Amino acid sequence: MSSTPASKVLDRVLVLEMVRVTEAAAIGAARLIGRGDEKAADAAAVEAMREAFNELYMDGTVVIGEGERDEAPMLYIGEKVGAAIGKGPKIDIALDPLEGTTICAKAGPNALAVLAVAEEGNLLNAPDVYMDKLAVGPGYPEGVISLAKSPTENVKAVAAAKGVAPADIIVCVLDRPRHADLIAELRAIGCGVVLIGDGDVAGVIAVTNEDTTIDLYMGQGGAPEGVLAAAALRCVGGQFNGRLVFRNEDERSRARKWGITDLNKIYTRDELAKGDCIFAATGVTDGSLLKGVKRRKDGMMTTESVVMRASSGTVRWVRGEHRK
Repeated sequence: MSSTPASKVLDRVLVLEMVRVTEAAAIGAARLIGRGDEKAADAAAVEAMREAFNELYMDGTVVIGEGERDEAPMLYIGEKVGAAIGKGPKIDIALDPLEGTTICAKAGPNALAVLAVAEEGNLLNAPDVYMDKLAVGPGYPEGVISLAKSPTENVKAVAAAKGVAPADIIVCVLDRPRHADLIAELRAIGCGVVLIGDGDVAGVIAVTNEDTTIDLYMGQGGAPEGVLAAAALRCVGGQFNGRLVFRNEDERSRARKWGITDLNKIYTRDELAKGDCIFAATGVTDGSLLKGVKRRKDGMMTTESVVMRASSGTVRWVRGEHRK
């Protein structure tokens, strides 16, 4: 657990207010579960999340979002949200209103509405690009994993620290063609590989829960999800490495625009999410972390959420009933 001092700024943005924001986004997206329209589901979650943010007394800035200004109406990097811009507490926000758009459109498992907040300057400000990710749960020596090492070396290091053979290690990986070599390498040393179709925030958080049996998370996914996952691990423990991946010069120039000069830097968990932070998630569809939104016969909707805070190490599970 983190021993980060409690933030007076975050004290003014109540933990449960963050849950209300993710609940709103999840309910917005849930109306389109299984409808086959990824863009409509994402847009509904975005609009609901934006409206919920704008009811809160804060001066919020989106530092990890769904693109940049020219990609509106998404919650873009640099967008200001909150009901007290210019006078309220300054809060940086990383968000994904609908993590798992394809999952939601197809009514699959593990779609979430997620966000993390911290004091100004404490979340990595980066463009919406890919990120190489590596995560392990709590209880291991600091530095046991590193993106500077090969997948085989990381598996062997975790196995040695755990006191088991590499073949006893289970790794979670996004099921993508780009991971074919990674999957082959892991299976060649006997690892169990859990392939997920989408939702890598839940995939990373799975390493913190012994019930999942997942030891490591490896692979390339979105940078926003990487920062969100790092914030969650900061609250509950575990190690995380991330390295931004640039596919072209346009992406590299966008990174420099946001002040990133070392394009090959390997970021640790605490470099992605510093100081005190709050992480919140609400299930859109049923998953390993949370149950999804349910509509009852009387029209009431139920939600299940989790909210974590780094300074206290507190994890709260929240069940909501929405009669509106």
